[in-house]
Amino acid sequence: MQQPAVRPAPLMRTFGWSMLALLVTYLFNNYLVVSRDWTAISSVLRNDLSASDSLTQALIIAIIYITGIAVTAFYVYRTQHISLRDDAEKITRLNTYLVRGCFWAVVFIGLADMMISFLRVEGLLNLVFDETMVKQLGRSQFRGTYLHLPLAAAGMIMALFTRTLGFHWLALLIVVAELTIVFTRFIFSYEQAFMGDLVRFWYAALFLFASAYTLLKEGHVRVDVVYQGLSRTTKGAVNAFGAIILGMSLCWTIIIVGFKGKASIIYGPLANFEVSQSGYGMYTKYWMAAFLAVFAITMLIQFVSQMFDAYADFRQDPGGSTASAAPSTTH
Repeated sequence: MQQPAVRPAPLMRTFGWSMLALLVTYLFNNYLVVSRDWTAISSVLRNDLSASDSLTQALIIAIIYITGIAVTAFYVYRTQHISLRDDAEKITRLNTYLVRGCFWAVVFIGLADMMISFLRVEGLLNLVFDETMVKQLGRSQFRGTYLHLPLAAAGMIMALFTRTLGFHWLALLIVVAELTIVFTRFIFSYEQAFMGDLVRFWYAALFLFASAYTLLKEGHVRVDVVYQGLSRTTKGAVNAFGAIILGMSLCWTIIIVGFKGKASIIYGPLANFEVSQSGYGMYTKYWMAAFLAVFAITMLIQFVSQMFDAYADFRQDPGGSTASAAPSTTH
């Protein structure tokens, strides 16, 4: 049986892929401006140039943005045979990999940092490392750079060889960690700060990393007043509009506010490897800020996928996920 021809949607596809291109270019340019002290484009607009190479740096940043949009437009033009639903599936697979990699990263980091913190609080590090390394492991910058970041990279590599998101396993690890606190506190009268830090570290990751997957499965709680009785076409229009106006705007707000300067709520803790004041606890507090960034980035990516799928429903394109085709659950 002959497959129906794909109806092109160049404007919608260009807009969606441009959102992803702008995400990548913004994060890269933010690194140049905030971390490397490059001149931002806004400085040129204000005519606030303090060095001879400032204009060159600002122009390079502008070229990067323009290149990102141009590449997106070229990609859409050359792939008009790809449907909106294929694009949505491709973006979802990418997002699934990112979330899966972040899951493995927090598992590796949590277990390793917990063990280091346990040995440190019990004075056992000297049995494993020399005095210089013991001092270095007491510094958040050293532990974050030479322990956490390699483990995060290992998590992304592990995600290439696994096909499960791991949320159920992470929930189980949280329960085991909490039960360990209960047993050691009430049976052995033993409790240390790193034990509670591990539970909070993993629970924050579970809550924020699972948000994009929950959006994919339409698992977020919604107050349904009129949506249930709408046609699939109207639901598609509502979902596409909501993904743009409510979803993407929220994600971009978090990203822009969180990375706008050296003292911002996301960049500040990350740049300084911020830790808690609990003494010999885990050195993972700065990762909580990273979790917020992961939440905003993965949700933005998933909203683009949802927008494509919803717009395909609006156009009555063939196919569609079970979640979008089935009636939504009223809560």
